[in-house]
Amino acid sequence: MSQSKNRYQSERWLETAREDFVAAQILHEREIHSLACFHAQQAAEKALKAVWYLEDEEPWGHSITRLIREFPHKDAIEDLELWQEAGRLLDQFYIPTRYPNGLPDLTPGQVYRKVDAVQAISAAQTLIDACTDWLNRSEL
Repeated sequence: MSQSKNRYQSERWLETAREDFVAAQILHEREIHSLACFHAQQAAEKALKAVWYLEDEEPWGHSITRLIREFPHKDAIEDLELWQEAGRLLDQFYIPTRYPNGLPDLTPGQVYRKVDAVQAISAAQTLIDACTDWLNRSEL
């Protein structure tokens, strides 16, 4: 893909990541914490995929930890441990926050609390900011 197409694709993914992040914040404010956690995970996943597309790579899967670990240019990530820590936290929220059979005997709404949503939103913000910085630096 050309650089301009990579940039375009990347910006589309980052914009969608930001929309998921806003959804996470709204759900958190409405005290729907399980879905706030899920949308925070989605926001971070899409932000990371934006960086992959910018670098003319094809991301695969939904694990944020894996997307970071397998990122071909991870040696250029200044705060790699911070990215990995945020990824490990957010990966917990991909499936059990959405399905009533993802947790034994309880629904996601019965399990996830405010503290979970706060942590998920914070971790997503960390990764979205880092990915935004990556895209901005690549413009220089």
